[in-house]
Amino acid sequence: SATGRGAQDSLVNADFDFQRKLPLESIQVVLEELRKNGNLEWLDKNKTSFLIMWRRPEEWGKLIYQWVSKNGLTNSVFTLYELASGDDTEGEEFHGLDEAMLLRALQALQQEHKAEIITLDDGRGVKFF
Repeated sequence: SATGRGAQDSLVNADFDFQRKLPLESIQVVLEELRKNGNLEWLDKNKTSFLIMWRRPEEWGKLIYQWVSKNGLTNSVFTLYELASGDDTEGEEFHGLDEAMLLRALQALQQEHKAEIITLDDGRGVKFF
């Protein structure tokens, strides 16, 4: 996550040869375009903090479900840890995914009736259909 002001001061935006910065208004145009494409979420009402997502939760969910289907794991239950950090998912694009984004991806699958997020003794898990 970042802030609008932080984006203006970041290394990505700086032109060291000319000592110029992209105007805040231009940064806001770029951020709004990212939001329209589903790759940015504002974290506050004043639109000063935001989260940029490389992939939308639905895209992560699709990758996870493709892995589940490819490996014949429908009707299986996994902990969130097993999905994000387990040996079975090593080498998959979603391996190491932040838990908050993993949950959002699983919520997207739940809305499509492909998964159900469940509570386990040691935390949360998911059952795939």
